Amino acid sequence: MLDDLDKEVERRGLRCARYAADFRIVVRSQRAAQRVLQSISRCIEGPLRLRINPSKRKAARLSACPFLGFELRRGKRHWTHAAVQRFKERGRDRTTRSNGRHRTSRLEALKREVSGWRNDFGYSHRYAEVVELDQWLRRRVRRCDWTQWKRPRTRRRHLLALGRARDDGTLATRSRKGYGRRASHSIVQRALTTQWLWHQGVPTMRQQWMDLHDGASAP
Repeated sequence: MLDDLDKEVERRGLRCARYAADFRIVVRSQRAAQRVLQSISRCIEGPLRLRINPSKRKAARLSACPFLGFELRRGKRHWTHAAVQRFKERGRDRTTRSNGRHRTSRLEALKREVSGWRNDFGYSHRYAEVVELDQWLRRRVRRCDWTQWKRPRTRRRHLLALGRARDDGTLATRSRKGYGRRASHSIVQRALTTQWLWHQGVPTMRQQWMDLHDGASAP
């Protein structure tokens, strides 16, 4: 339906990026932006007979115009806050014990979620954001495992099997803190290490980001 729009933009010599019905036209000044905004709006709502969402139509600096979950900050690509929140919402759903899935099924769903995120958003320039999300994901998995183990004696048995001392198991299981804080306990983290989680099938966002960037060293 927007082929005619593409042809009109090309005829005017404008620089445009479009994905489905979401597009950005880049010009050199605010005055030019206002002029193009008005003329392109008339083209869309006139000959094409389409409606433009008023909340998404604006003339502004490129840094103030997120596109497909990305925004520019000082010339670097960053994920938008909304994109990160959407990923976390789906991550919480995949790492919630009450969703009725077996652990293997949850991890497979989590792998698909992370793989999709990498394909859509892996080209962000911000390595630090990847590390933060990677750490958050591991905390979610530890919390899910800790919750699934339910009883203190079951948790102690698992901690002992993972090489922790008996006193450590007692200390970790007697804590009165909530599931989230107990799963973040240093004893639990030393038992459910990053390497152990990786062998269990928990995806590593940091490694996937580095692979996608052709082994580039972390900034």
